[in-house]
Amino acid sequence: MLTKVTNDLLALGESTSSLNLPKGTTAQRPVSPVASMVRENTDDNVIEYYNGTEWKQVKTTEFPILVDYLVVAGGGGGGWGAGGGGGGAGGYRTSYGASGGGGSAEPSLTLTSTTVYNITVGASGSGGSSAGYNGTSGSDSVFSTITSIGGGYGAGYQFSAGSGGSGGGANMEYPTGSGTSLQGTNGGSGYTGSDFVLGGGGGGGSSIAGSNAISGKAGDGGDGTLSSITGTSIARAGGGGAGSNGATIGVGGVGGGGDGEAYPSSQNADNGDVNTGSGGGGSGSTSALAGNGGSGVVILRLLTSQYSGTTTGSPTVTTDGSHTVLTYTSSGTYTA
Repeated sequence: MLTKVTNDLLALGESTSSLNLPKGTTAQRPVSPVASMVRENTDDNVIEYYNGTEWKQVKTTEFPILVDYLVVAGGGGGGWGAGGGGGGAGGYRTSYGASGGGGSAEPSLTLTSTTVYNITVGASGSGGSSAGYNGTSGSDSVFSTITSIGGGYGAGYQFSAGSGGSGGGANMEYPTGSGTSLQGTNGGSGYTGSDFVLGGGGGGGSSIAGSNAISGKAGDGGDGTLSSITGTSIARAGGGGAGSNGATIGVGGVGGGGDGEAYPSSQNADNGDVNTGSGGGGSGSTSALAGNGGSGVVILRLLTSQYSGTTTGSPTVTTDGSHTVLTYTSSGTYTA
């Protein structure tokens, strides 16, 4: 009686288990190998096969670890005194949408497995006061080879404004601050006329320059830039509005810019929103303080299948579809 032979035990395509290969040292290879033999070499920790002439290693190729980023520096503080200029927004660089200053998306970065990448989140600039009429510039934010420049300070009474990622707004006829190419824009100019109405210029935003002051109106801060790198469209890096003496205040730019303050109010100018890299508002008189800039932020986006889970600095970790998003609001590291 003949027994029917089937291939049921070799139906590997229907199995969810695994196949254990023969293994041994190099010295334990078969004495008379034939083509297509496959085994694990425990000396070299590789899978190898015999091609009919010699033993060859099965090569494995790792997929590149690509990461998108948004790096926003700290915003500049507003200027102090009659018609203080608004603080400029921090530099804005990204591979996920438009960069600052009219720049297009930059290339994604390729990370090397097990390499530690340092992340620096830029601090905010301080608003001006009687101790120093000008505000101070924001600090740079850094991820790997990407550096965004801190926002320029707003000008205090009878001082020039600071340059940076985006430039600070001017006071009166003094020079405005310049923005950095492909990161931000320029600050606006101040105004002083025969009517003795003083208004500062608005701080530059990442996408739109600060507006100039005119009679009766201080300059508004320039608008920031929208990004959906987290899965939600959010504007960041707005310029600070300018202060006024006898005129309407400047309004902070979209994306977190602080509003200016008007004389004779004793209310301080608004700070830029935290972790947006926005500029602080300028003061309108010596009876109030100028606003601080907003601190920066660094955001990374990569495939969840390539996310190592190894970080320092306690970033907020979220998901968006097949991607993991890490939002750093303080300095830390990421290990690929």
